[in-house]
Amino acid sequence: MSRPRKWKRVCSMPESDLFGPLVQDVHEREVVVMSIEEFEAIRLIDQEGLTQDESAARMDVARGTVQRLYSDARAKLAESLVNGSVLKIDGGDYQLYADQDSRRGCGQCRRNRCGRRVEE
Repeated sequence: MSRPRKWKRVCSMPESDLFGPLVQDVHEREVVVMSIEEFEAIRLIDQEGLTQDESAARMDVARGTVQRLYSDARAKLAESLVNGSVLKIDGGDYQLYADQDSRRGCGQCRRNRCGRRVEE
């Protein structure tokens, strides 16, 4: 029996979940799917400037897991940009921060932007 997957903690859902070339045949292009937790790894490391260790603590997983998520996410971003593919952010094994965990969040993400709470 395999080990059950661990839920990764995610601060918020992305505002947009579909990215791609600005052409009319966008629906005929290959779609690259990035998971929500891969998106969160990119957000924490590249946007917030956290280390992999700090990101792992936020996501409540091991550093190696964040390293794998980050590597996979970067490969998918590169594939989408270089090949002109559509990038869709969807799926994964994640949980949004609960209200009592809001102190663990960044304080700058969409959940807590400008001190106001955005309903999800």
